Amino acid sequence: MKIDFANLQHQYQLYKAEIDANIQAVLNKSNYIMGEEIQQLESELQAFTGTQHAITCSSGTDALLLAMMAMDIQPGDEIITTPFTFIATAETIALMQAVPVFVDIDETTFNIDPNKIEAAITDKTKAIMPVSLYGQPADMDEINAIAKKHNLKVIIDGAQCFGASYKNTCAANHCDIYTTSFFPAKPLGCYGDGGAVFTNNDEYAEKMKMMRVHGQNKRYHHKYIGMGGRLDTIQAAILLAKLPHYAKEIEGRNRVAQAYTAQLNGAVKTPELKNDRTSVWAQYTIRVQNREALQAKLKEQGIPTAVHYPMPLHMQECFQYLGIKQGAFPVAEKVSQEVMSLPMNPFLTDEKVKFVADTLRASV
Repeated sequence: MKIDFANLQHQYQLYKAEIDANIQAVLNKSNYIMGEEIQQLESELQAFTGTQHAITCSSGTDALLLAMMAMDIQPGDEIITTPFTFIATAETIALMQAVPVFVDIDETTFNIDPNKIEAAITDKTKAIMPVSLYGQPADMDEINAIAKKHNLKVIIDGAQCFGASYKNTCAANHCDIYTTSFFPAKPLGCYGDGGAVFTNNDEYAEKMKMMRVHGQNKRYHHKYIGMGGRLDTIQAAILLAKLPHYAKEIEGRNRVAQAYTAQLNGAVKTPELKNDRTSVWAQYTIRVQNREALQAKLKEQGIPTAVHYPMPLHMQECFQYLGIKQGAFPVAEKVSQEVMSLPMNPFLTDEKVKFVADTLRASV
């Protein structure tokens, strides 16, 4: 039995007519940069999230940079974040010449542990950047309370949770600026790089709109130092074709996640979702012992797996300059040795989910 991890080809075939027509429309107009599809997509993203401003950009990484640029983050400023995430989270802080300050994670959700944040705050701290890992929002009420108490900004790295809700509202509304990625393998992905920032703050929105076009407020007039951070019109056209199907795909991802959890039935440690939020299941990530041996057994049966992520950020070579020693964040270090992501996409049939679960149970 062939199992696809993300199954992007099947998704394309399902929406082929709409996607092809939208791409062809852009080709016919040849308006490849900031074409009308950009504004149309932003309007639809605002409606989908309930936010006042949705601003598309060139990647989830650039979305994080735009957020910090809008907040005027300066060299030496400190931003508190998690060491257990994709490198872009902390890499962008470093690119701003700010300092990533890591805080260990909650062992059940893998998200930043809000109980450990306050101890990391100094007079140089300017923001908290939680990550909604694997599709589940972090503990935003607790994080926002800490931020308010210490007059800090909050940026959610929502690259893996676009469309998830927290306390019955879209997670994008629970921070100063929310960022996401439309990388192809994300729950809502385009066919290249892409991202977006969301905010209910008019000032931030205006700044980010200018900053993604080199800080320009009118042609060849530059108010800010910015970047070339626009989303391509063709990518916007693809997302416009896929967005109407996305709510149903989220339902499919939840169906698959619930089936995995039920069928694995405690054979391995399965993900835990808090009851006041939803997940879009960017990954279905279990915890196992003897991970490499298990991956090899599953691969023999045609089941792909992935590890998100095998090394916490404070142990990466590029962050050696921070002087953080192994053992500093024991929970992140422990789970990084145990996490393994199973195939996750809304098109997995019950038969395939059962095959993966049965094979895994027989292998542990």
